[in-house]
Amino acid sequence: MRRLDPLLRLLTALALAGGAAAAWHYHTLRLTLSHYDAKAHLVVARRILDSLTPGWEQIGAVWLPLPHLLLALPVQVDWVYRTGSFGVALSVACYALTTAAIFSTIHRLTRSGGGAALGAALFATNPNVLYLQSTPMTEPLLFALTMLEVNLLVRWAQQSAGRAPAAAAGGLDARLPRAIGWVMVLACLTRYEAWPITAAAWLASAFAQWRLGLAPAAVARRHARLALYPIGAAVAFVLLSRATVGEWFVTGGFYVPDETLHGQPLVVIEKIFEGTMALGGSTFARAAMLAFAAVAIVGLWLRDKAALLIPLTLAGAVALPFYGYVSGHPFRIRYEVPLVLAGSVAIGLAVGQLRRFAPAVALALVLLVVAQAPPLDAQAPMVREAQLDRRNGQGRRRVTECLVQRYRGETIMASMGALAHYMQELSADGFAISDFLHEGNHPMWDSAISRGPAPLVGWVLMEERAEGGDALFQRQREFPRFLDGFERVCEGGNVALYRRR
Repeated sequence: MRRLDPLLRLLTALALAGGAAAAWHYHTLRLTLSHYDAKAHLVVARRILDSLTPGWEQIGAVWLPLPHLLLALPVQVDWVYRTGSFGVALSVACYALTTAAIFSTIHRLTRSGGGAALGAALFATNPNVLYLQSTPMTEPLLFALTMLEVNLLVRWAQQSAGRAPAAAAGGLDARLPRAIGWVMVLACLTRYEAWPITAAAWLASAFAQWRLGLAPAAVARRHARLALYPIGAAVAFVLLSRATVGEWFVTGGFYVPDETLHGQPLVVIEKIFEGTMALGGSTFARAAMLAFAAVAIVGLWLRDKAALLIPLTLAGAVALPFYGYVSGHPFRIRYEVPLVLAGSVAIGLAVGQLRRFAPAVALALVLLVVAQAPPLDAQAPMVREAQLDRRNGQGRRRVTECLVQRYRGETIMASMGALAHYMQELSADGFAISDFLHEGNHPMWDSAISRGPAPLVGWVLMEERAEGGDALFQRQREFPRFLDGFERVCEGGNVALYRRR
């Protein structure tokens, strides 16, 4: 693979340049932080040090912690926090790493430059991927870590096959398994999609090493040791969850169930396929399905092709939206974007099997897919979904102006679960996270919820419509005297502002 090193460096540099250009494009359109979760991730990272009660408890437990830990120090700089610039830079770097890892993985398995270039191009040119890598969202980090995990597992399987007697005797270089284990840890602390991907990749790796000639006992020993890494990460997270929010694992309470999907697995499967088709176009979606089937058959049937199964485990990301939608979570196109990565890799692997026909087929597929899903498409589903809150943001400006005119340094109570994005918006007017009383400020929040906020805060911000209203709105409905001592002073963008009399 040494002869590929200059090409991979060039590909990485091109991906960095293209990603940076796309990020600048969306910055000029003022879309970098248009998605409410982009702002909310910055807030969770900032509150670790900027809070009424700063400390490790502010890491929280609904979202996995790694992205926020990476951002925690940079976002203490006000300009970085307000613009999300460090998060964007991290996303662009992850985009470039993912593109290079796709090319490397496919080429390592197929020896086809055409298939490898196709897989990398399908991912790198997808408009929804290009938008996400232009934001401080967590998906780009997921893409990079899971793709790197797959790449290393493929390398491990091939290394084992090439040195089966030494491996069986314990002579295999231990650095690679340790590297794989730590990448698994990082992936499993980034987004929940990495959990099923990692479990499936672990199984596929064990199967591939056995099929490639490693003794079953050696496969079992080595993969038992490897499993300790992601299991340890999962255990650490549930302990953190218990310590910070009092629950072992938070699975609900932050959305209103969507009865059109709730408890209907066949409808959910159809909806996920429709989402994938919307993200990549009909040619991409159908080609991905055929590619998965073809590559899986080859990997299962031919002993020396067993490692082909490892990259297919990227499709394990589908487990999260499937579980979420069946449980009632509202449909979000963003949860299908990881399937663009999985589909791109599968198509590249399948075309790579065509040998001398691969370049021509790859070129035709790229042209067809890009025609249906052009890069920087302003109407790409992810770009549209990111702007769903834009009108509310304009309405919230009335609330902001009202607050700024009358604010005298009093603490503001607001649910971070519903209004974290608004807290980030208010930073442009000089508000810090330490100006807010939110769920992370135990036991102050619990006291304000149970006894009323009047003794602790001068203001209350309340989201009254999204997802059925926030925790404060629900509390007021249950106990009408919750806001005794407060008067409603203004509203806008579904948010109401109350001031203590």
